[in-house]
Amino acid sequence: MIGRISGLLIEKNPPQITVDVGGVGYELEVPMSTFYNLPALGEKVSLVTHLVVREDAHCLYGFGGADERIAFRQLVRISGIGARTALALLSGLSVNELAQAVALQESARLVKVPGIGKKTAERLLLELKDKLKTAGLSAKVSHGGTPPDAASDILNALLALGYNEREAQGAMKALPADIAVSDGIRQALKSLSKN
Repeated sequence: MIGRISGLLIEKNPPQITVDVGGVGYELEVPMSTFYNLPALGEKVSLVTHLVVREDAHCLYGFGGADERIAFRQLVRISGIGARTALALLSGLSVNELAQAVALQESARLVKVPGIGKKTAERLLLELKDKLKTAGLSAKVSHGGTPPDAASDILNALLALGYNEREAQGAMKALPADIAVSDGIRQALKSLSKN
């Protein structure tokens, strides 16, 4: 299997690119998130890849980072989701946005991606619910002005207390900026007990 390609970028025709590696031109399809971060033609490029071998073709997909490739692989494992749909999702959403949509079960975010209908979005959310966490891709959620370390500690405390991620993140949205961890947990619990 081809896991990584490094060479000169010689062609860019979204979503397809060609990378010259030692005189051999490899055609890859990339999500737009990767495409926008590519260097100029003639520059060196290095991408992690995923090779799909089908009866009628060998298709190589390239990604700017390992997280994108992991997300792509999780998506294509879902019945009915092919490589084109997975690329469309990763073109329309960053890996973090996809992880957030899954954590919060927000089908509306997925439906905004061309080619994703309501039923497909709901099936994706259901199928990916535990798979992204297992693969090491969890949402990095911003909580207004709450410092990232404090927000992470508060979220982990709420999850440890048995609240699901959606409930915990909903309670954290109301927290003021630069709140201490203990105060944040206390206020989040008050907010959750009212619901």
